[in-house]
Amino acid sequence: MLSLESRKRRSIAEINVVPYIDVMLVLLVIFMVTAPMINQGVAVDLPTANAKALPKDAALPIIVSVNSKGELFLNISIDPQSPIHSEKLQTEVATALRLDRKRSVMVKADKRVSYNTVLDAMVLLQQAGVPSVGLETMSKG
Repeated sequence: MLSLESRKRRSIAEINVVPYIDVMLVLLVIFMVTAPMINQGVAVDLPTANAKALPKDAALPIIVSVNSKGELFLNISIDPQSPIHSEKLQTEVATALRLDRKRSVMVKADKRVSYNTVLDAMVLLQQAGVPSVGLETMSKG
């Protein structure tokens, strides 16, 4: 006969991971659908030009947007949809460049904005230590 101890049932400690996998797959699908919809910077009416696009494997650029009112926006700020003051813009860009010196910096300006306003934004970036600034445009065609 079996002893009393051998007849006791032992609990098996296992985690059922199937529900977690289901949740992860749903989250993956949600992120795959919403990721292309995320817009960088503020919506502006860009001028058109025959320029080649940035490489797809390049790191996310720092984008300074200038809307039709001449307000500045920064895509890496805490609230990229709110205007940013020039001193705060310089501080945030300088900090980002200290972390990654090779990160590209772009100015995305509305085509109705005066050249002087775009130039002022570029001067702010130069004072923040940006070695070169690109201008974002829409491609023709």
